[in-house]
Amino acid sequence: MSVRALVVDPSVPATAVRLAEVPGPAPEPGQVLVEVTHVSLNYGDLNDARSGRVPVGAVLGSDAAGVVVRAADDGTGPAVGTRVVALTSGAFAERIAIDADALAEVPKSLDPARAVALPVAGVAALRSLRAAGLGPGKRVLITGASGGVGRFAVQLAARAGARVIASVGSEARGRGLRELGADEVVTGLKGLDGPVDIVIDGVGGPQLVEAWNLLAPGGSLQSVGWTSGEPAVFPPYATVGPAKSLTSFVIEGNAGADLATLAELAAEGSLTVEIGWQGSWEHFAEAAKALRGRRVAGKAVLEVAGTPPR
Repeated sequence: MSVRALVVDPSVPATAVRLAEVPGPAPEPGQVLVEVTHVSLNYGDLNDARSGRVPVGAVLGSDAAGVVVRAADDGTGPAVGTRVVALTSGAFAERIAIDADALAEVPKSLDPARAVALPVAGVAALRSLRAAGLGPGKRVLITGASGGVGRFAVQLAARAGARVIASVGSEARGRGLRELGADEVVTGLKGLDGPVDIVIDGVGGPQLVEAWNLLAPGGSLQSVGWTSGEPAVFPPYATVGPAKSLTSFVIEGNAGADLATLAELAAEGSLTVEIGWQGSWEHFAEAAKALRGRRVAGKAVLEVAGTPPR
């Protein structure tokens, strides 16, 4: 049985993505079959559709939430009827087969539209901060702080007792970040005095170089994104001196355990999930345009059932 899905098609202007019929999934042992109700669009998905990283005709996306309609044949994972959220490739389809350890149950008090915002952005924020050595008293700089990863990183760092500096592209983009836990909100890196112990950078380009110069000896810069699309040019000797690190970050391995942690935090109100655009996946082009145009504060959520955008 075929299902509808958002697939890569370079002939489509602006987005390189279209809705199409694709073969339905065939779960392997250890996989559950999920009927998807919501998916979440990440900036990286837009780049994947254009860059060739996802082949033409393949299903796009990584973030999905829905209901288990077939349990895993080997007895692992959640039962039929369980609401789940998952981080998996090819997520933007009506039905998907998912490894049992790549998903987590959605608590009863958590709306699936908010749960689906957690996988890529939440796991990237959680794991990059962990890899950087987050702890109480650390001075943490988060660039691109108004986006999905940035907003989660601000909250998680503040929750850990760090001093959080949120960098945004404009004053308007910084609204609400202090309420999420930022101690300082700056436009770009102007007026920011170093040093900082940790940088979570989602911008890349010249700002990454500036952030590197602010990093204290022994500090860690985690490169989680590159929304600027600009090259980062380091001056001579910029990487010579007291030891500090710049790490290329990518989510590796199944994320079920971290998703469960994030979902519980969101359900209990300890992690705010902000949705800046929500509507039917039939309006994918509108969501993509808003995301590229930096008009989405937080996450863009697509409903598999058709509804007008809002």
